[in-house]
Amino acid sequence: MKSTSLLIIVLFVLFGCKQKFVSSSTLQNRIDSLQSVINHSYKPGFGEFMSSIQVHHNKLWFAGVNENWRLADFEIHEMMEAIDNIKKYQQERTESKKVDMILPAFDSVNAAIEQKSAVKFKSSYVLLTNTCNECHVAVDFGFNVVKIPVAPPFSNQEFKQK
Repeated sequence: MKSTSLLIIVLFVLFGCKQKFVSSSTLQNRIDSLQSVINHSYKPGFGEFMSSIQVHHNKLWFAGVNENWRLADFEIHEMMEAIDNIKKYQQERTESKKVDMILPAFDSVNAAIEQKSAVKFKSSYVLLTNTCNECHVAVDFGFNVVKIPVAPPFSNQEFKQK
């Protein structure tokens, strides 16, 4: 009777726990498949990030000189986000290891925007632009010279605050 009860309990446990056992080769195949998806997923290139920064650099100037501080704040933070994404998605690039040299210039522009000072903004913006060029030289891209813009990048945006 004891052995029959024990057998019933064992059978109950075995049938009650319908665990599916997966072989290690099946798991490895899943891992390989997922790695392939990761390897072939889109990752923005360094140039895409830099082009984005260039547009925001331009728009930042026109926002600042027109004392549209909310727009200026938005544009500087878009640039900062692009730098963060460079460090995240382009870690293997030697240029990525130098981008932090821009951070003090960002801090300077941010302070001018917070103070709503057009004079400080202009000098901070010059510092930002010069730092961009210093970084380009440091990573052997000195041929790519950034300057203070003379025209907005888009004709369909108002930079004066309403």
